[in-house]
Amino acid sequence: MLEKFALACIKFRKSVLAVVAVLTVIFAYFAQNIEVKTVFDDLMPTSHPYVQIHNEYKNTFGGTNIITFMIEAEEGDIFQMPVLKKVRDLTQGLYKINAINEFQIYSIAGKKLKEVRASTEGIESFPYMWPALPEDEAGIERLREAILRSPLVYGPYVSKDLTATLVTVDFYDNLLEYNRAYKQAYELVDRLDDDTVNISLVGNPVLYGWVNHFLPETMNLVLVAALIFLVLLFLINRTWRGTLLPLLSGAISATWALGAAHMLGIHFDPLVVVVAMLITARAVSHSVQMITRFHEEIDKMTEGHDLSSTEAARLTLKDLLRPGLLGIATDAGCVTVVAISPIPLLQKLVVLAVVWVGTVAVSSIIVTPILLSWVRKPKSYAHPLNLDLLVIRPFLNMCVKIVETRARYVVVTFALALFIVCGFYAVDLKVGDANPGSPILWPDARYNIDSDNINSKFPGADRMFVVFGNETRDEQGLMKEVESLDSMLRFQRYMEQQEEIGGSLSLADVLPTVNQTVREGNYRYVELGETTTNNAELIYMFERASEPGDLLGFTDVKATNASVTLFFTDRQGKTIQTAIARINEFKDNMEVEGLTIHMAGGIIGVIGAVNEVILSGQIQSIALALFILVMMCIIVYRSSIAGMFFMVPVVLSNLVTFAFMAWQNIGMNINTVPVAALGIGLGVDYALYICDRIQIEYKSGKSHIEAISMSLHCAGRGVLVTALVLIASVAVWLFSSLRFQAEMGMLIGLWLFVSAMSALFLMPALAFIFKPRFLFGEVQSH
Repeated sequence: MLEKFALACIKFRKSVLAVVAVLTVIFAYFAQNIEVKTVFDDLMPTSHPYVQIHNEYKNTFGGTNIITFMIEAEEGDIFQMPVLKKVRDLTQGLYKINAINEFQIYSIAGKKLKEVRASTEGIESFPYMWPALPEDEAGIERLREAILRSPLVYGPYVSKDLTATLVTVDFYDNLLEYNRAYKQAYELVDRLDDDTVNISLVGNPVLYGWVNHFLPETMNLVLVAALIFLVLLFLINRTWRGTLLPLLSGAISATWALGAAHMLGIHFDPLVVVVAMLITARAVSHSVQMITRFHEEIDKMTEGHDLSSTEAARLTLKDLLRPGLLGIATDAGCVTVVAISPIPLLQKLVVLAVVWVGTVAVSSIIVTPILLSWVRKPKSYAHPLNLDLLVIRPFLNMCVKIVETRARYVVVTFALALFIVCGFYAVDLKVGDANPGSPILWPDARYNIDSDNINSKFPGADRMFVVFGNETRDEQGLMKEVESLDSMLRFQRYMEQQEEIGGSLSLADVLPTVNQTVREGNYRYVELGETTTNNAELIYMFERASEPGDLLGFTDVKATNASVTLFFTDRQGKTIQTAIARINEFKDNMEVEGLTIHMAGGIIGVIGAVNEVILSGQIQSIALALFILVMMCIIVYRSSIAGMFFMVPVVLSNLVTFAFMAWQNIGMNINTVPVAALGIGLGVDYALYICDRIQIEYKSGKSHIEAISMSLHCAGRGVLVTALVLIASVAVWLFSSLRFQAEMGMLIGLWLFVSAMSALFLMPALAFIFKPRFLFGEVQSH
């Protein structure tokens, strides 16, 4: 079958190439229109209960797209006219930003934050600085005193040292464009930031705006990586065909994949550009193997015969079709298991990755040999420098020497020790973000510096809300009862004992303040109402004195459910995991009949849901990917031993990489999961080429060591060249302004190195020591 397919491809090569060219043009037309953007909703596991609670209450209790501004006075406190003007100007400037929810702007210069006064004449409420600023120093002093009297403002919105104030704004999710919001927010800040104030801002629209901001740099890094790739291939292969054909294979594969993605309605997320690079690396790897084998077939032909590029291309395609397609099928199968995750981004990425990997079968396995069949002078070279003699052949000779001698046992022993050590350290791999701030950006990035500034002055920039109510969330008036409100207060005090939770806010904080206000400011009455009726009256007074909708930030109209908002100083996986465990512990010990806690909304709640999905699905995904790998090897080689044999480099490369991630504090998050799945396929590709060539050479009549030697000098050359070129190319990502890209580039480089070294040293040593039947057949004398 392989013989017939190879013969047909070469025989009808013009027709095959014409079809590929037409399809490439069609896909290129669609690829140029693909959207490049980040959609935060795609990061949320929609079936997770936390996300369901978040989606139900995000419009009232707070969504994931809040931008927080902190205005800090350069000297003194904020109660100076120049600083207060900046607060007013920033608050008014928010109305010019697209997609803002104007009813969710909280600022001492806005209408939402108010001073509430009560007297014998009734209850009155006054915005602190709306519609006008204080007129004189006496007015500023009254403003200071009013804020100090309000625990809902002093602390949450004005820092305890009075040097900074917060302004927060939420967005309509369906109208929000991260890039536009990012630009408009920073334009507003840059216009107001001067020597009187320092303005910091954080929030998801800002964070993902930074990702889009660095998109041009990302494309420049791709071009630099391609240039390094071309130069190294040209130096090593010494031919233009050996340089340009792998690049052409990668370009065709990328064009088909991006065009198909646009046709399927899938956008391209800048955060997955490293995954795209990894798949393109597979296309390059297969193409380099084809070119290496083609040159080998040409070298076999004696000088007395005509050099036939067509025949060499046919033999190349016939012999490499099986390991090539098996490698591609393994890559596709391993990344497919990521689709079991309920996270839309990963599901869409799986479709894109499977299509992309599938196109490699055409761009590298078929197109490369066809183009090689037209080479007129297969033995001509573009430059005289022969790195094969200087570097590559001596290295491969060393590989053979190790297999021939007892050094092979040293290699196996070292690999076993590496298994044990890395397996021990890999257990410490963290799920979720492993460092404070955003792991997407470097610690010294403006966003992370602003986040640190805000967290140092206020309870925390990131929020989680939980919902108090009964099991079905339908009992009216439940949140007016004394027991319910008292449970909320006790829950808040309990959660605030966690160091990373800077504070909390709920209806149980509001009502004591209202109670004090109606008692003309008497501090003896800073407490909840004694009865349900008292609390209902306090809620009514608060609602009457506030803007329409203000109460909805704490409870619904019928007091059926109420929120407790927790403020977090970081997003680390350990922090969120601890908070969720403490919430569950409090929930299990609640003694109020009919009252329970529903988790969890806000940005921290959503991240917690993602972390739980990754934690529960990561082991399952790896196990399924390994199962697919084993089954494919069993089917192709018709041996169960083959499946176990090829697991060795895969497990080793994964353990080494996971141990490295734990050592470098790189958490397993939504961005690293697809890279880990692809790494399983990546870890076996090199070994497939080496072992398949051993099998072919042994069947041709060579001895065990001769077959291994021939495989290392031929297929091993392709492995070594590919690894060297790709590792040098991905090293460019270390200079990325996006920390995530730099870390993923480092991980891919490590994966490539371990996979290549396993294929060149460990797999030949194991093959020679154990002589598996699927490689060498029945023991026979040569």
